[in-house]
Amino acid sequence: MKLTEPEFLALITEHKGILYKVSRMYFDQLEDQQDFFQEIILQLWKSLESFKGNSQFSSWMYRVALNTAIVFFKKEKRKPDSYTSINIDPVAYDGYNDEKDQQLVHFYKAVQELNKIEKALILQFIEGFSGKEIAENLGLSEVNVRVKTNRTKIKLQEIIKNQGYEF
Repeated sequence: MKLTEPEFLALITEHKGILYKVSRMYFDQLEDQQDFFQEIILQLWKSLESFKGNSQFSSWMYRVALNTAIVFFKKEKRKPDSYTSINIDPVAYDGYNDEKDQQLVHFYKAVQELNKIEKALILQFIEGFSGKEIAENLGLSEVNVRVKTNRTKIKLQEIIKNQGYEF
């Protein structure tokens, strides 16, 4: 599927919530989140030719974003060499709500303690991906996805409880 730059940017804008979530899932500092957000966009642009239109653009974005995270940490690379600047305003993105924000702070803090696969699993689970879709995206069996997802949810609950946050 051939997309022009304006079409690509429109799709990025439409689905930027995915990029915010993945960035926040892997980094707790805003500057790191912004850098990683840019790195994902760069990788999306570089791999745009691989998008054939067989799946939804948002599903493809998830795969690229999660693969970028895995490669990013393997290389211990902290910042991209070059990227196009896109303004990030997390408050404007989701409609600010102080109570919701506090819950998210605890959640994302807990997520920082998960390993890469657990982070990818929980992110896709929250987004409503089916076990089959998660399995395909991560290269795992559906049974393995179910087991790992349940273990990860229990682990998150324990981490959040240990932070002193009551459900």
